[in-house]
Amino acid sequence: MQNARYDIYEPEKYDCIKVHDNHIELLLNQLKTVDTYWHTLERPEKGIAYHGVTIIPPSSLAAFMSVLESQSNSAYEPLIMLVKQAICNKKHIIHFGI
Repeated sequence: MQNARYDIYEPEKYDCIKVHDNHIELLLNQLKTVDTYWHTLERPEKGIAYHGVTIIPPSSLAAFMSVLESQSNSAYEPLIMLVKQAICNKKHIIHFGI
């Protein structure tokens, strides 16, 4: 997984959910401090690669969840459920951008 790239959107492979872009835009500023990776685990960054692929590691999921829950918006419920599942299973989350 270290050298793997996640540039191809494969929803059937990764059990993807959709979150409307308007809802992601609202989170961008708050997510700027969350440790992530862009495109590959060899490129550590902060926040979301808005037009690219973001990999959110298990160590950052609690911070990501905190941002989601602070919104009090039911539109984030599927994403909150996905984050909870990833936390329980110690998995990464991939955001494929817009």
